[in-house]
Amino acid sequence: MGRGSLWRTAALVAALAASAPAAGQTVTSRSFGHLADGREVHEYLLDGGAGLKVRLLDYGGIIRAIEMPDRKGRVENVALSLDSLAAHEKRPNFSAIIGRYANRLSGGGVTLDGVFHKLAANAKGIISHGGEGGFGARLWQASTVSLPGRAAVRLRLVSPAGENGFPGTLDTSVTFSVGRDNTLRLDYRATTDAPTVVNLTHHLFFNLAGAASGGIDRQRIRIFADRFTPLDADRLPTGELKPVEGTPFDLRDWAEIGARMRSPDPQIAAAHGFDHNFVLRSPAGARLPVAACAYDPASGRALIVRTDQPGLQLYTANGFDGSLRGGAGRMLRQGDGFALETQHFADSPRHPDFPSTALRPGEVFASSTSFTFVAARPSDAPGGPDLPDCR
Repeated sequence: MGRGSLWRTAALVAALAASAPAAGQTVTSRSFGHLADGREVHEYLLDGGAGLKVRLLDYGGIIRAIEMPDRKGRVENVALSLDSLAAHEKRPNFSAIIGRYANRLSGGGVTLDGVFHKLAANAKGIISHGGEGGFGARLWQASTVSLPGRAAVRLRLVSPAGENGFPGTLDTSVTFSVGRDNTLRLDYRATTDAPTVVNLTHHLFFNLAGAASGGIDRQRIRIFADRFTPLDADRLPTGELKPVEGTPFDLRDWAEIGARMRSPDPQIAAAHGFDHNFVLRSPAGARLPVAACAYDPASGRALIVRTDQPGLQLYTANGFDGSLRGGAGRMLRQGDGFALETQHFADSPRHPDFPSTALRPGEVFASSTSFTFVAARPSDAPGGPDLPDCR
């Protein structure tokens, strides 16, 4: 039978701890169709061997599904996607890798070492998510990777110098892996042959009740951040690092998403919900500290996000207007999902006090983010589940 009609298995059998029974982590793939230009796209199924399964495309690094049981063992897909490959081509960046520069850059370009590089900006001089034809709209080179105890696929993309105006040839890889810890881990790596700026993330949309369940109002969230970066009228950071205390952005304790994203606070009203960067704490000695937790009380599914990035963009799907059909067959509307994008701050090159996003020859951009899924029992604690990592 042909390659396009069969699942082919590239088994990654892990060497687990001696106390644990031997169990397989596997990667299988199949043809997922063809782009408008005729190129073939493949879907990879990563099975961690303990309940969590992830479906990934080599087009854009799109995560089509994250299948996870609830507290009663019922499996649902908790990631939002669109209903066809053609729809994803028309809507780049939906649940996809974002680059070269996630979020926004202003001023029509960037200045590096005294040299101004004009970027493919809009009429206001803003470039968003790397511009048209960014990383979420590219066909990546995929390969299976042998990682102990994990099913893994590595996607690689070489972005030529001058693409959308960015200097330097950028060689980027993102390794997606799933293990028996029910954790999806993304490991990013990038190098350049000339000074450039880099800000990579994944614009994955979650709905912990299930992709077909509708709104996320009653789901709860907690973000380990004491400050956030307010936005101006063009949704660019003002440069201020504002304390969250006394504002709807104070998510240091569990809060219902719906109650907060409908606040009359001018920042939230202007964005029609959350579309803001939180300045994460950096605990001493923590290699991959907890950045955020989310929880759906009805199903018991909880999510723990860990990252070494300085910022976390919370986006509550404010732009969903019923014009997109989700992979679950329902039209997507405002507040049907949320994104937790680990990244550097928007427009960092224009704010010297922000962490730098510059990358130079000989340097390696390396970053990791993990998403751990838990089926939590009901808790007597107010707000959320009694999970040690989320306290």
